Amino acid sequence: MNNRLQYIEKLLNGVQVGWKTLGEVCDFQNGFAFQSTLFKDKGLPIVRITNIDGINVDLADVKFFNPDDYKNGSPLNYFIEKGDVLIAMSGATTGKIGYYNLNEKAYLNQRVGKFIPNKKVLNNRFLYHFILTKSDFLFALAGGGAQPNLSSNMLKEKLFIPIPPLYVQAEIVRILDSFTELTAELTAELTAELTARKKQYNYYQEQLLSFEDGEVEWKTLGEVTIPTSNIRWRDTNKSYQYIDLTSVCREKNIIIETIEITKENAPSRAQKLVLTNDVIFATTRPTQQRLCLITEEYSNEVASTGYCVLRANSDVILPKWIYFWITSNKFKNYVEENQSGSAYPSISDAKVKEFSIPIPSLEEQARIVAILDKFDTLTTSISEGLPKEIELRKKQYEYYRDKLLSF
Repeated sequence: MNNRLQYIEKLLNGVQVGWKTLGEVCDFQNGFAFQSTLFKDKGLPIVRITNIDGINVDLADVKFFNPDDYKNGSPLNYFIEKGDVLIAMSGATTGKIGYYNLNEKAYLNQRVGKFIPNKKVLNNRFLYHFILTKSDFLFALAGGGAQPNLSSNMLKEKLFIPIPPLYVQAEIVRILDSFTELTAELTAELTAELTARKKQYNYYQEQLLSFEDGEVEWKTLGEVTIPTSNIRWRDTNKSYQYIDLTSVCREKNIIIETIEITKENAPSRAQKLVLTNDVIFATTRPTQQRLCLITEEYSNEVASTGYCVLRANSDVILPKWIYFWITSNKFKNYVEENQSGSAYPSISDAKVKEFSIPIPSLEEQARIVAILDKFDTLTTSISEGLPKEIELRKKQYEYYRDKLLSF
């Protein structure tokens, strides 16, 4: 890191840097007023403010147009090419920019602006990295609040930019782009590793949970769980944490948020008392597999009637054995076959409890659960490490960006 800082200081040593308004070194193009009623499912792509994510231009959700639909004024003059820098001029993403990195031409919608730098004095990619440092300033310039709004004149007159020599701009771009590329490579590697681990985990889960006919006894979930109870609101003055359908994170199978309720404000669905090691499974939109194992933190709290509560009979089954079976592909397939309703598909508690699973000895269950727990822990560590590592790289990039652009 010190070597990089020394290099940066040497690079900038003695360099004369003037500051210019954006309008002095850059032209600007506003977007075309495409009519939403003429949007198509195919044709030429339109870049809207929702396609600008603050770093890039994302065309995952894009609308299209047919130029023949526009007789008065041609939208074809509002093209975007690879390397263009765009900015959102209004809405929730006001001030955010996006770098267009696709070979295919796209077209500017209204409230999206395109920077057109004077190439004799301003490197387009240098402009991009600099404006990334100005998102807060641009949002404030737009008025902030509920309806922020930027104009081309605001940008051209109020935004000042340093103009070092082009060779210095190019070197700064090279350094900052190297950080961006390293982050992208790392993200791709970690994502691939995570995908591989998940496939490995799913494979071993299916293998470890598979038993031959006659090898062990099979029983329904109803046969290996014990009855649960509902809360009697009229008999209590206590407050409870309410586990709603949105309380459980589908990616991590844990409770991430609850709300405190009493009998005065309890929703009608707040009925089911849960205990440590209960497995809860959402029976509304069940193929989403919203489920978790209740930890001690949420013991004796209240869950929605939208959950089926599975409480293990400890004489014959481990809670984690139920949990791993509920996360299996076999159970997911069973749910798909037995859910009902199209708009709001659901499965009854009774039908969930008709699902049959093998019941080996408690010792064998414990052995298999321990193996699956290790895979689960490994996958979770990679899942949690990915955003942390990306955030670290982002901070490193921002640190050097601020150093390089401090004139």
